Amino acid sequence: MFTGIVEELGRVDRVELGEESARLTLRGPLVTSDAVHGASIAVNGVCLTVVEHDVEKGWFTVDVMAETLARTDLGDLAAGAPVNLERAMAASARFGGHIVQGHVDGTATVVERVPGDRWEVVTFTLSPALARYVVEKGSITVDGVSLTVSDVTERTFSVSLIPTTLAMTTLGSKAVGDTVNLEVDVLAKYVERLLAGRTLPADLPTPSTTSEVHA
Repeated sequence: MFTGIVEELGRVDRVELGEESARLTLRGPLVTSDAVHGASIAVNGVCLTVVEHDVEKGWFTVDVMAETLARTDLGDLAAGAPVNLERAMAASARFGGHIVQGHVDGTATVVERVPGDRWEVVTFTLSPALARYVVEKGSITVDGVSLTVSDVTERTFSVSLIPTTLAMTTLGSKAVGDTVNLEVDVLAKYVERLLAGRTLPADLPTPSTTSEVHA
């Protein structure tokens, strides 16, 4: 599990494309410093497994399967591209963002950037399939960054980015038309699932439209 607090702005060193898969070699000295084979590292919000690494040289390699390539924009990465990196959360760590699984729900496109005094409001497309999980002041993960939704419509949502986020994540350089990975709040999906299956137990009487008062 992750929190959406990006630890490091890494870089793609090499991309090896297969017929339905890819192998990425990424450079990130911080997240590689204590990496082991099988460790989980989020790359632009996608939970991936370390298959090879070199602590001294600061690189690690991950395999990306067809399902991940279909649901994310990792297949569009090229050598030299910046990536947001976060190690899996330690049980003793502070919970700085929100519950992030690294299971991307879909992608979105940057539609507008409006600079402010020391921040920037960025608006993204929002697909109908994900719109019901996005609420104003709620949490959303964009390219692995835990953010608060500042505005939402049926087709778009906006977030306000502080200077630190602009400087230390890929969101600072995303241009209009660029693609990002989205993960909605998993709690919203669980609530929806639970309410969808909610039925009145068969052994309970049907509620009456009138009430009785017993002395």
